[in-house]
Amino acid sequence: MLGIESIIIFLIVGAIAGWLAGIIVKGFGFGLLGNIVVGIVGAFIAGWLFPQLGWGVGGGFLWAIVHATIGAVILLVLLRIIRTGT
Repeated sequence: MLGIESIIIFLIVGAIAGWLAGIIVKGFGFGLLGNIVVGIVGAFIAGWLFPQLGWGVGGGFLWAIVHATIGAVILLVLLRIIRTGT
């Protein structure tokens, strides 16, 4: 079971990653709560995708943000493709 500190860090990483992804993929911001969700889902996407490709990332807070941001960018690009059809 996760402690309250782990949950708070998870939410902070998700918020930062979602915010960064919203900046990278311009025009796709979802507000604070939406960005947290995008960042968390992005972390899961990257957590699944990177090992499939044989890529590894370092540990720690900064790498968690980088990892989640890459996944969130992938998610936002996919959402943009689905929404606009292009």
